[in-house]
Amino acid sequence: MQTVSQLFNIQYPIVQGGMIWCSGWRLAAAVSNGGGLGLIGSGSMNPDLLLEHVRKCKTATNNPFGVNIPLLFGHAESFLQICVDEKVPVVFTSAGNPMKYTAHLKSHGIKVAHVVANTRGAVKCAEADVDAVVAEGFEAGGHNGKEETTTMVLIPTIRQAIDLPVIAAGGIATGRGMLAAMALGANGVQIGSRFVASNESSAHPLFKQRVAEASEGDTKLMMKKLVAVRLLRNPFAEKVEAMELEGASREALAELLGRGRAGKGMFEGDMEEGELEIGQASGIISEVKPAAEIIREIVAEYETARKELKELTP
Repeated sequence: MQTVSQLFNIQYPIVQGGMIWCSGWRLAAAVSNGGGLGLIGSGSMNPDLLLEHVRKCKTATNNPFGVNIPLLFGHAESFLQICVDEKVPVVFTSAGNPMKYTAHLKSHGIKVAHVVANTRGAVKCAEADVDAVVAEGFEAGGHNGKEETTTMVLIPTIRQAIDLPVIAAGGIATGRGMLAAMALGANGVQIGSRFVASNESSAHPLFKQRVAEASEGDTKLMMKKLVAVRLLRNPFAEKVEAMELEGASREALAELLGRGRAGKGMFEGDMEEGELEIGQASGIISEVKPAAEIIREIVAEYETARKELKELTP
């Protein structure tokens, strides 16, 4: 089995999550230039904007990068065609059936990874012949698995079920977290929240600061009737929580969410009424800094922790 570094031709087995409103070409290029795999998050884009970001990213880095494409969105087929036309080396798909496009993408020489939150999805990925599976635990930010399976349980379970490279995601923001994921059977890690709080992230500065200020317990998985999403506490999240405690219907929650709520919060900086998607790892993030520095710190801590662990092992 190839390592994640070999599969994507990168220096470190670190993938930056393709997060809506936060993962434009600047962040993707910075992560790729830093030795990881940067991903452009297409979920908050239209085809013309994605094309612009892909072309700018190609100019900003000579290293491999990818695009994250949620398959449930209406522009998915147009996005996939852009990746084929622009010869994007890697595509991460999510929120849909991996069978639908994997063969087509691979026929054009594109490496394909698919994001899952349970073993059933991982087995479907193996049947679809994806190149790697992203196993995303309940700790992750943004849209999440309704099963609430933690990363610590999900990774070894999926590792037993499939013989493909597994990329651990959810709650990983440090080198020690990366080492723990590897010990559980992962071949690499996908990190989202830590890169939200980076200089190159396209998130609004106010959102970045809120992430850096977040404490343990400041996020909660909500809207499971609609689409499970982990939110940072603010007045909007409190409204959602109150409605859910009252047994609000799917339709009522959809009306509250409306259109553009995530962009209003994460991109435009409305910290009161915007939807603020972030993972539990926000509780251990304390500073906004360059993406390359984040990668260096993660790798250094990983090596230190690995040496410490070796000394503890008889």
